Amino acid sequence: MKRKNIYNIIVAAGSGTRFGSDRPKQFQPLAGRPVLMHTIDRMRQALPGSDTLLVLSEAHLKLWYSLCDDFGFSSPTIITGGTTRWQSVKNAVDTIKIAPGEEGIITVHDGARPLIDTALVDRIIEGLSHASGSIPATPVTDSLRALEPDGKSHPIDRSTIRAVQTPQAFDARKLIQAYSLPYDAGFTDDASVMDAAGYTDIALVEGSIFNIKITMPADIDIATIYMAHETSTLA
Repeated sequence: MKRKNIYNIIVAAGSGTRFGSDRPKQFQPLAGRPVLMHTIDRMRQALPGSDTLLVLSEAHLKLWYSLCDDFGFSSPTIITGGTTRWQSVKNAVDTIKIAPGEEGIITVHDGARPLIDTALVDRIIEGLSHASGSIPATPVTDSLRALEPDGKSHPIDRSTIRAVQTPQAFDARKLIQAYSLPYDAGFTDDASVMDAAGYTDIALVEGSIFNIKITMPADIDIATIYMAHETSTLA
């Protein structure tokens, strides 16, 4: 699949309250730079020539501009986020215009997942060759149980379950149409929005155990170890 007319949405508008710091997780230092800068650079490296939109909370714009100055970093085009992830993605999707006859792709990625690599993104883009959407997923290794209304629980066959990651990639026209739907609490990611719009042919591709999402302070330590492993592997 030719890499043209690709639009990347990087969502980084969250407040990061679970991280337990005044500074949200996407701006925390990782290997000498903010997490978000690693994320943006890796998407740029994986999809050269694509257009990137960065979704930020209005409250964090001053901090981001200051960090860009400090690190000499070129920011993507910024879109102001909303009160929910769905609204933040929608704000970005609504700015993308697909010309007549254009076959576009939109990827959506969490700003707090800084360890994506080109091989992972390649698999996601390739997955679109036969589907409306393509998402990375990994097997679940823990035992699972489902809660019942009476408080009891029953086991679930974990072989039928996958943990979903980002970036997720979609046919641009279909994602734009899907985001015209009204909000629903069941929209946990962009693939679920596509499902609600009737685009259920979502391809699952191999994710990566290194593609962690920074949520807690310890995740910074884990990401640092993973990055050191990458460096030693390439040496």
